[in-house]
Amino acid sequence: MEKTSIIDRVNSWARKSVTLKLIAVGFLILILMIPASMMRSLIRERQQTRDGAIKEVSSKWGGFQTIGGPIISVPYTTLENNNSGKAEYVTKYAHFLPDNLKISGDLKPEKRYRGIYVVMLYNGKINISGSFKTLNFAPLNIPEKDLNIEQAFISVGITDMKGIKDNVNIKLNDSTFQMEPGIPTSDIFASGLSVPIKLDVNGNYTFSFDLNVNGSSFLHFLPFGKETNVELKSAWGDPKFEGAFLPDERTITNNSFTAKWKILHLNRNYPQQGVGEFIDKNNEDKSNNYYVDNDDNDQVVDGGKASSFGVRLILPVDEYKKTMRSVNYNIMFIFITFLAFFFMEIINKRRIHPLQYLLIGFAICLFYILLLSISEYIKFDMSYLWSCVAILSLITFYTKSIFKSNKLTILMTSILAILYGFFYSILQLQDYALLMGSLGLLVILAVVMYLTRNINWYNISNTNSNQLEEHN
Repeated sequence: MEKTSIIDRVNSWARKSVTLKLIAVGFLILILMIPASMMRSLIRERQQTRDGAIKEVSSKWGGFQTIGGPIISVPYTTLENNNSGKAEYVTKYAHFLPDNLKISGDLKPEKRYRGIYVVMLYNGKINISGSFKTLNFAPLNIPEKDLNIEQAFISVGITDMKGIKDNVNIKLNDSTFQMEPGIPTSDIFASGLSVPIKLDVNGNYTFSFDLNVNGSSFLHFLPFGKETNVELKSAWGDPKFEGAFLPDERTITNNSFTAKWKILHLNRNYPQQGVGEFIDKNNEDKSNNYYVDNDDNDQVVDGGKASSFGVRLILPVDEYKKTMRSVNYNIMFIFITFLAFFFMEIINKRRIHPLQYLLIGFAICLFYILLLSISEYIKFDMSYLWSCVAILSLITFYTKSIFKSNKLTILMTSILAILYGFFYSILQLQDYALLMGSLGLLVILAVVMYLTRNINWYNISNTNSNQLEEHN
């Protein structure tokens, strides 16, 4: 009998202990970090599926494109020691960049669909023109007798050859040459077009050619001219200008953009002529490579030069990025919700079982899964609204069954609605997210401190003992 009495007392203390309830609630928050982590993994998995769809469509249409050149290359023979230390003749190349380079392009955007995923494609009509001045071999220290002038060629670098839609004919002074796939050397370009030319080392050359090229998302250029001028336009209202140089002039409307760049050879870290891999050698910049934008972790899918620049045609809404950002606030949302329920217990003498806390926490986690799944079909804003309505309805009915009070139910629903609205505003105000978040938390803390200012925490269990027993 005495043993039973001790057990009853322990159970009674456990049910009434505020400290024990706080420990239990804190433990539940730690448990709910597990589904939060799983949600992040789920979002990344859906992103990878989306990126796989983009890669599949791009592989058939044309991938991320970067265009460089043209450049004139002249092979020469030099004597070098091989790995065995034996001297042998090897062929190397001297490369010359244009003095003036002018590029104008019109990008026609096109959306393609692979299942539920949207792939951003484009067709570019690009004209490239400019001039070469007399080739100066003196700075390269190459003896004239070692030059193979008769094997000179002109080349243009293109990242994905599948995107070329028409033959490319380059006009060099008064002669026209049809360019062929492949480049004799990979010093500058990994892939592209080239054609042999009859070179007069003392002559000046003007050139002009058109490119009709398909690509996906990105179009980049290399500033190979002593002065490079680029002008792009497109019937797309969501461009992202990126790379080593931003445009000097740009005009963006809801359904179009134009942009102009002017870049001097002084703005880059290589000269107008050189031998071998002299352009961006040992100076690759991964931040300017071509990537799929996966939240804050960019997936590099192709290499590039540090001086490349251009434009990316972006889709106005990236539901995965916004959903990932919203999940980052998940634990804070759970903590504030649990805090609100806890103080309702304290102030209104209503007991809530830890299992009920856990169910409410899982309901909050379910919001993000709903948000992710619905946003793949409709706009993110509407997805957020419908997910809020679903979870608020669920928690509202559950709160009514716990408190048996319309007043407390309305109060709890209002708190949750304000929280969802607050975190939605943080998602929209990306540049001011930290400021809004910190001010919001300050207000929440001030409200909690005000409402609990008269609570005697040391004596709360004894003070409310009889009232708690009545409710249980």
